[in-house]
Amino acid sequence: MAFDLNSMSAKELEALINQAKKRRTVLSKRKPVAAVRKRLEQIARAEGYSIAELFGVRGAAPSAAGAGTTARKSTRKPSKMAGSKVAPKYRNPDNANETWSGRGKQPRWLQAYTSQGRVLDEFLIR
Repeated sequence: MAFDLNSMSAKELEALINQAKKRRTVLSKRKPVAAVRKRLEQIARAEGYSIAELFGVRGAAPSAAGAGTTARKSTRKPSKMAGSKVAPKYRNPDNANETWSGRGKQPRWLQAYTSQGRVLDEFLIR
């Protein structure tokens, strides 16, 4: 959030300063994150749980239930084709190990050829 201090009146500046002081007071009273995390891990261990079991893996987004919102489950089923392998349709003539199925982004080797004016059909596997 950016503030244009030059366009603010003295009254607005004073209100902003007061808000900043209140926020600094709140933050200064908080314990360091590492200390709180260590205490939570001790409590969880004493009850026979791990932090991962209670809150998920570290670095993952917090669960909707823990965030104070209602969790919505998706009613859509994953595609039957999701994660399935597709046979390659295009092959690099200089390196037979480099292939492309035609799905997703074009590989760099194919982009290089097409940018030189070559046609995609030249690389079809027949």
